[in-house]
Amino acid sequence: MPTYDRAFLTALEELPTTEWRGRVWRHMFNEYAPERINTGGARWNPPGVGAIYAALERETAIAEGDHMIHVQPRRIFRRRVLYELAVEVDQVVDLTDPASLASVGLTMADIASDDFTACQRIGGAIAWLGHGGILVPSARRDGDNMVILIGPGGDAEIERVSQEILFDDPDL
Repeated sequence: MPTYDRAFLTALEELPTTEWRGRVWRHMFNEYAPERINTGGARWNPPGVGAIYAALERETAIAEGDHMIHVQPRRIFRRRVLYELAVEVDQVVDLTDPASLASVGLTMADIASDDFTACQRIGGAIAWLGHGGILVPSARRDGDNMVILIGPGGDAEIERVSQEILFDDPDL
């Protein structure tokens, strides 16, 4: 378990949180369900911290999926589905404003980096504080993402609204 500097945690605790209710879009490959929790680690969640990544705009979700396809050495995804979800998340920290990012020591360069260390430090600490999610700028387009934190302290209501199959190639 990571240890966090008291001043760092105090700075994070001073950020306002809100209840967030609305629609998000989640891009999934193959047969994975949109409620699937990532515990292996990604940009905002260190390994062991559960997270569900979604976008606030349909186009942002597609751009995030396009990037995931682009960084693969070969095509490994047979099916690509975009889900629209209705979510309710308590205690969401909004880091979409550049001033908010700067207050926690991040820049857009950190968000766009292939090194997730800085973002994982923030996401892990926000989860440790028991918050339910983080609103963050997308590195893929001018849009925002929602990282729903699942686990101790973090919980969310998630309901499927619709799904759109972007491609389905049974020969892969």
